[in-house]
Amino acid sequence: MDYVMRIYTDVEEARRTILRRTDMEEMEVPPALVASLERLFGRPVSPVEAVQIILRDVRELGDAALIEWTRRIDGTALPTLEVPRAAWLSARDALEPSLRQALELAAERIADFHQRQHVGSWTAFDAGGILGQIVRPLQRVGVYVPAGTAPLPSSLLMAAVPARAAGVQEIVVVSPPDRRTGEIAPVILAAAAIAGVDRVFRAGGAQAIAALAYGTETIPRVDKIVGPGNLFVALAKRMVFGQVGIDGIYGPTETLVIADEGAVPAVAAADLLAQAEHDVLASAVLLTPSERLARAVQEEVRRQAARLSRQEAIAGSLSSRSGIVLVRDLDEAVELANEYAPEHLCLLVREPWAWVGKIRNAGGIFVGENSFEVLGDYVAGPSHVMPTGGTARFTSPLNIMDFVKVTSLVALGRSELDILGPAAARIAEAEGLTAHANAVYVRRPSPSSSEPEG
Repeated sequence: MDYVMRIYTDVEEARRTILRRTDMEEMEVPPALVASLERLFGRPVSPVEAVQIILRDVRELGDAALIEWTRRIDGTALPTLEVPRAAWLSARDALEPSLRQALELAAERIADFHQRQHVGSWTAFDAGGILGQIVRPLQRVGVYVPAGTAPLPSSLLMAAVPARAAGVQEIVVVSPPDRRTGEIAPVILAAAAIAGVDRVFRAGGAQAIAALAYGTETIPRVDKIVGPGNLFVALAKRMVFGQVGIDGIYGPTETLVIADEGAVPAVAAADLLAQAEHDVLASAVLLTPSERLARAVQEEVRRQAARLSRQEAIAGSLSSRSGIVLVRDLDEAVELANEYAPEHLCLLVREPWAWVGKIRNAGGIFVGENSFEVLGDYVAGPSHVMPTGGTARFTSPLNIMDFVKVTSLVALGRSELDILGPAAARIAEAEGLTAHANAVYVRRPSPSSSEPEG
């Protein structure tokens, strides 16, 4: 296979190609997926149309549609949707000890990190009255756990543990069943037991999102859906937003590495390949002012990739969504990084802390050679559910605020009405909303000629 990362010497060409952001609906659909959709639906349909049909069916027919679409898409007949708690505990107890210890360490660090993000209620006296906010956790959250190309217990921990830290009352997990066995991967069930979730269901894809958003006879409707997924999951989350809350729309994963001439080529290459192996749509980009480093990393990528397992995904990512960009200096690299707003931004430079303050847009900043993104994927502490597709310009990684809601508290006294009422009425009249102004006047008569009579 070809593992060549192209080196871009023209920054503008890089902006037009590997650094260009496109909406997920504009992404070119692979021919194999086009053919698969036509087989499923009996006619040519786009991914958007496919998701619309599935959402409608599950909303109208509930469990029956969920089971039927799972059979048609995954080739799996589901005798039941819910996985009993005993199966999670059995899966946890059967884990190889070092894996169980690693997952428990990850859960502990994720919980510790998110418990530090405390957001509390408060009240304050205001001239005889009280203003404040009441912070309450959501009642029920749905966690989507991908399992398409590989089971991802880390994604369960990274969404469910922060929800539990926030005080969510009920956490529901959905994950696609294995095509051969019809069961959820045991390592995901084990992670469910470690995270302390409440219920687990065999369901994946757009049909699982529909079940969480609308509710079925078996799967309860949730208040918010969190977690990453494939194109169909992302489209479904976008379409159900408003019926239910969502954490974000996650596209293909991405890493941007900024490196200077002092970076170790083997380390930079390893970090890029760790991203590329996710799938063919993953993006792994290196920005460097050093042509020597660029050539050395290019060679290291070729050498290391040849001995890794997920070679088709790596080759696809490197050939279409990844590359090395030669920049004028590190200032230009930071400028490009802020434009691109990557999910993961890795600083492999001599003085990384000197550049942290200049990064405006990134889901996560990984500072120095020892703080690499793979640690963030699993055990560092912050959730690895991070904004993709440039949305780091305006949104954040999954955090405590995703699992609580804030209610404003207003309890004003008569003295405040005397102070605030005239101003409220005057603004209302300027907006032509006389009923608003009247609500002030019936409490506080005004000598103004605009006061309603009687």
